[in-house]
Amino acid sequence: MSDKDLLHTGTVDTTKVLKDVWCVRTLMVNTVFVGGPDQGDWVLVDTGLGPFKEALIQEADAIYGRPPKAIILTHGHFDHVGCVIELSDYWKVPVYAHVEEFPYLTGLRDYPEGDPSVGGGLLAGVAPIYPNRAINLEDRLEPLPEDGTVPGATGWKWIATPGHSPGHVSLYRQQDHTLIAGDAFITVKQESALAVMRQEKEIHGPPMYFTPDWETAKVSLCKLAELSPETAITGHGVPMTGEELRFGLHRLCEHFEEIAVPEQGRYVD
Repeated sequence: MSDKDLLHTGTVDTTKVLKDVWCVRTLMVNTVFVGGPDQGDWVLVDTGLGPFKEALIQEADAIYGRPPKAIILTHGHFDHVGCVIELSDYWKVPVYAHVEEFPYLTGLRDYPEGDPSVGGGLLAGVAPIYPNRAINLEDRLEPLPEDGTVPGATGWKWIATPGHSPGHVSLYRQQDHTLIAGDAFITVKQESALAVMRQEKEIHGPPMYFTPDWETAKVSLCKLAELSPETAITGHGVPMTGEELRFGLHRLCEHFEEIAVPEQGRYVD
């Protein structure tokens, strides 16, 4: 990536993807900073794992020197909301999510337990230990606007991409065809600890062990493939660009059952 700057701040790795987009990796999951560093609003997309609150604050201070306008959640799985309550309280900012995700963010409904029977590697094998309990954001939580806009992120739209979770969303900027996919698709084989440790790049479906609705996940993936994005940041793995990205997405859409869906599992027909 021509304008990629790799920074190291404690326990996070930060990649400058575009002039106003940073991918901030917390161990095995990405958060995204969206907004110009010099002026205007910026937003944090997802908050990663729980222990990274201080590292994210330090990184935000280094880049922006001011709090975000809001926190946007692609979905509410534990590895995307690990410090959302702490960061929302620290910055005194609202948290936005799709209304279909609200039960899991207001303490009303737990996610299905992780499914180790999908196979694929160590991280899938230990899936039952991953937290699946609902969190409660209480009055911090706001619904994403019905008109598709993203509060605090001018030029961006949110797109409903359910399947991995009922209220999963992705964010897209038409101006430069930039996509923040969440876990609608990812760029690493998340089931494999070795692949994650090495950050081995490949277009991959949503994490198998946490995806309960494969039919809907395929529809969402193909919707994103139709956008033909130039740049994509996903919930897991490295950012991807250009023809490699587009070819991989179209191939995944065309061969979703063979590539993305596990041969066996609790949620496989």
